[in-house]
Amino acid sequence: MVEAVSSRAIEILLVEDNPGDARLTQEALREGKIRNNLYHTRDGVEALAFLKREGEYAKAPTPDLVLLDLNMPRKDGREVLAEIKADSRLRFIPVVVLTTSEAENDIVRSYELHANCYITKPVDLEKFTAIVRMIENFWLEVVTLPNRNENAA
Repeated sequence: MVEAVSSRAIEILLVEDNPGDARLTQEALREGKIRNNLYHTRDGVEALAFLKREGEYAKAPTPDLVLLDLNMPRKDGREVLAEIKADSRLRFIPVVVLTTSEAENDIVRSYELHANCYITKPVDLEKFTAIVRMIENFWLEVVTLPNRNENAA
């Protein structure tokens, strides 16, 4: 069953270790058209705890979308992506890799791990904001997302 996303706030998990990029993403989404709840984790260990509802994240919602950086401390985005897509409870969540890396091997590996898309962060502030708004527009207005039934297997 597909849940109408326009009738509720969209849950977004931002996995980003760079405080500046996290702030810019938060601001761009706050100024956007879609009602959303943005959650931020600073590394892959925190992200997986959030997604699996462990420890301090026991009551975390299931995100409709994950924005994932690749190069992070403790557990990098490639490892997080692999774990998300290997978990039957999480693999349906769209994962957008949003990273500074333009390396072909990172792009190929991300798609091998079943990333839903790969976007290289622009260094220009206006372009970065525009990219975040395009992500919002596509993933939250155009795409039909599955019902985030908390008990879905």
